[in-house]
Amino acid sequence: MSAVSVQSHFPLQALNTFGMDVFADAYAAIHSPADLMTLRADPTWAAQPVLVLGAGSNLLLTGNVGGLVLHMRTTGKEVVGEDHSSIYVRAAAGEDWHTFVLWTLEAGYAGLENLSLIPGTVGAAPVQNIGAYGVELQERFHALRALDWTTGEIKTFDHSSCRFSYRDSFFRRARGRFIIMDVVFALPKRWQNNLSYPDVEQAWRAQGAPPLTPLLVSRIIADIRRRKLPDPAVAGNAGSFFKNPSVSRARFEALRADYPDMPGYIQADGYYRLAAGWLIEQCGWKGKTVGDVGVWETQALVLVNRGKACGQDIARVSLMIQEAVNEKFGVWLEPEPVFV
Repeated sequence: MSAVSVQSHFPLQALNTFGMDVFADAYAAIHSPADLMTLRADPTWAAQPVLVLGAGSNLLLTGNVGGLVLHMRTTGKEVVGEDHSSIYVRAAAGEDWHTFVLWTLEAGYAGLENLSLIPGTVGAAPVQNIGAYGVELQERFHALRALDWTTGEIKTFDHSSCRFSYRDSFFRRARGRFIIMDVVFALPKRWQNNLSYPDVEQAWRAQGAPPLTPLLVSRIIADIRRRKLPDPAVAGNAGSFFKNPSVSRARFEALRADYPDMPGYIQADGYYRLAAGWLIEQCGWKGKTVGDVGVWETQALVLVNRGKACGQDIARVSLMIQEAVNEKFGVWLEPEPVFV
């Protein structure tokens, strides 16, 4: 096996979208599955706890990172099969997510267009079960391969073994053990557009309601995201900071009695999903700044680093928001990013 360069006291500021100025005790860029296996075969590194880093877009680094940071830089994407209903496409974990989505669409394979412009990498997408504008990754997922850092085995996970739920999966709960190597998606041969979110349909109609194509839907959604969300290069952020909470029907009806304008969306399990951004805005946090931590002016779900905020500063403000929402509505918001 070839050697893999492991660097000490490695700066991570450019590798996390919040721009946290922290360091990794040890860092290795992974360019191939062989790089992973080389490190796992070395007893020194096999004994270390690991943090897997993709684009650093769903992390809040609250201090320097101990152990070994594995930065997934693997690339490659290909069609690996088809059946009567789907085209199966595999991508390496280090592939940029949006670039991969565009590649599928330009090749004529629809299904991922509603997930356009979500920051991150392919390998990180199943961990979070990313979702946007009416589609979740689990709807397009087929299988993945992951290295078990504890045993050194490469395992294949099908849909059921990933235990997907809203912005969650088995891998998020088993963080630090399984390192996703590549992901296979099942893209439907029969395309059905999804304009279920009012913003998307309104933007389409504003263009004169042209014939819908997967690429057009992708462009509309990318435009909406660019308009609503800050560029991390300008204002460090991790996108939506809080999950949309769910409450029982009885609880939702009680809240609606007090707040008639409260949006809520019934789910398959009978619970209602609330809009976390609306809850935060009603508590007066939209556009507010505490020190160098701000709540974005056009989307209250987004916390931004306005200059020199550290991870602890952002964690502190997020707790203040959680407490404000809980005091007003009796609902506790759960952060989306992983705190490290």
